[in-house]
Amino acid sequence: MIAVAAGKGGVGKSTVAANLAIALAQEGAQVGLLDADVFGPSMPLMFGVRGQPEAFQNEQGEAMMIPLEGHGIKLISVGFLVDESQPVIWRGPMVSQLLRQFLYNVAWAPLDYLIIDMPPGTGDIALTLAQSLPLTGSLIVTTPQAVATADVIKAMEMFKKVNVPLLGIVENMAYFLAPDTGKRYDIFGSGGAEQLSARLGVPLFGQIPLGIAVREGGDTGAPSVISDAPDAYAEVFRQIAGRLAARISVVKFDAA
Repeated sequence: MIAVAAGKGGVGKSTVAANLAIALAQEGAQVGLLDADVFGPSMPLMFGVRGQPEAFQNEQGEAMMIPLEGHGIKLISVGFLVDESQPVIWRGPMVSQLLRQFLYNVAWAPLDYLIIDMPPGTGDIALTLAQSLPLTGSLIVTTPQAVATADVIKAMEMFKKVNVPLLGIVENMAYFLAPDTGKRYDIFGSGGAEQLSARLGVPLFGQIPLGIAVREGGDTGAPSVISDAPDAYAEVFRQIAGRLAARISVVKFDAA
C-alpha cells in the first residue's frame, strides 16, 4: 500500500501516481488506485473512466463497492460518485469516513499493489490517512524549484512522525527538451530533488521531463506510459516503477 504524496499542489502527483500504477501492471502486477484527493479528484479524467461503482453485500452482510477499471487498473474515486461539475463541500470527518470506506468497503482483492493518490500538503486529511492506513511506505513527488522542495520536506517529516517509511523521491517536470533542437531547458531550476535525496537519505527514483504527450495523455484518458511518443517518457515511468518495486521489497524484508 503506497501513498503517493506531495508537499503542495501542482507538481504532477496524480500524473505520477496514474502512470506508475499502469507501469507496475505492465510488469504483470495486479494494481488498484485509490483517489484520496477528494477535493480535486482527477483519476476519472486521467483514465477516461466514467460511471458509478456497483454494490453488493458480502458474506458478512456488509455493503461493498466494485471498483471500476481502466487500463488494467482497479479504480475508486469520489469523482465516480458525484457530478463532475459539483464541488465536494465536506468537513474533515466526512472525508475521512469516505476514505476508510474506499479502503475497507471496496472489493479490491486480489491485489499486489494499492496506490493511494494522497491529497496535497500536510493538512488534517493527509495526516489522518497517514496515521490510520496500514501504509507500506510513501513516494514523494516534487518539482526542482525551492518553493516546491521546501514544502516537500514538511510532507516527508509528516510521514516520518507517523512511522511511515519514505520509499523514494520522484522529480517531475525536471527539465524540457526542445523537440526541434534537442536543447535542454531547466524551466523550474535544477538539482532540487538531488539535494533533498542527499539531505534526507531517501533515494531519488528518477527525473521526469516536461513533455506535451505527458500532459495530453492526462487530459485524454490515455496516460503517457502507454504511449510510444518520444515526449511521453514512458520508459522513464517504467524505470521509476521498477525502482519503486525493488525498494518495497527491501523495506518489507527489513520490516520482517
